[in-house]
Amino acid sequence: MSGPLRIPAMVNVHSHAFQRDMRGVAERPSRPDDDFWSWRTAMFAAADRLDPEAIRDVAERAYGEMRAAGYGAVGEFHYVHHRRDGSSYEEPNAMAFAVAEAAEAVGLPIVLLPAAYNRGGYGIEVAPGQRRFCDRDVESFLARVDALRLWAEGRDGVSVGIAAHSVRAVPGEWLGEIAAYADAHGLVRHVHAHEQPRELEECRAEHGCSPAELLRRTGFLGERTTIIHGIHVDPEDIARIADSDTIVASCPTTEGNLGDGWIRALDYHDAGVRLAIGSDSNVVIDPFEEVRELETGSRRERLTRHGLLARVGDLWGELQRAGLASLGLERGLVVDLDTAHPRLAGVTGEDLTLALATCAGADAVLPPGAVRG
Repeated sequence: MSGPLRIPAMVNVHSHAFQRDMRGVAERPSRPDDDFWSWRTAMFAAADRLDPEAIRDVAERAYGEMRAAGYGAVGEFHYVHHRRDGSSYEEPNAMAFAVAEAAEAVGLPIVLLPAAYNRGGYGIEVAPGQRRFCDRDVESFLARVDALRLWAEGRDGVSVGIAAHSVRAVPGEWLGEIAAYADAHGLVRHVHAHEQPRELEECRAEHGCSPAELLRRTGFLGERTTIIHGIHVDPEDIARIADSDTIVASCPTTEGNLGDGWIRALDYHDAGVRLAIGSDSNVVIDPFEEVRELETGSRRERLTRHGLLARVGDLWGELQRAGLASLGLERGLVVDLDTAHPRLAGVTGEDLTLALATCAGADAVLPPGAVRG
């Protein structure tokens, strides 16, 4: 074809906007066996530098990149709630307001996902770098979510869901309270789970089961629930997720950067689990790269070229639709691609749909307003 190609803008279901400023510096190994857990030292330091003005600044830069790269909505998994010492700002939702206003400034629809956080882990005290994430009880957390929802009412392009940071960051009873609150108010709910083997070990030590089973027991799983990562799972975990119609969000560039592992995308697909994508740490902001890594990972999973793309055809569209469902959105934006761009030049007809998942890139996205008519 000649001329631009209009496609649905991808939905970014999982972002930590402030982590954009960790690029480069977070690649300095902090110990010989550097991993996710040592990476958190750099993350805590980045979070410690934030105040409402600073988080607004980094979020606006991140969201501007997302809009230009082909994302049409973002789910901001927000847990930097309080001052550095853990005390509340005069306006308890000051940090969340700043993040939402950053998205409004660049015209990117946002679903704020305030995340509950209470502890450092099973039997682990809160580290100094985590104090500003934490609430003393679930009632205080939910009261702040109430106020945030009230503030967001009537703001075009801003809505609110809810999250539990992880099964290690909150007690089991919090999961049930958050799930009940979400059900009562018709909210989507998100949670980090099955990202790291140590997380599974701690969950079994505390609860005698996997994170997916704990989420099932507490009523957290469901059609409006999204599990972020879902990497280290067994067939029983996948069955629990599938039976509950829970969505799984993969963040391939971040999961690779952190050495988390890779998602069993074909196993999920074959079980009927909906998959979505997120940019997570924002070390890369390019939805085409996330989709491509998800697709190539699915081929590596079973040493085959019959991966997700061969199964669904329009992988971009399938992930975008699951993203809308993950964030509780009815519709999304569109973007235009330059089909004369070197990444797409010479690709025609139905092959363009396949190219979105294999060779397109954010640099082929045309600026808004570049196409008329």
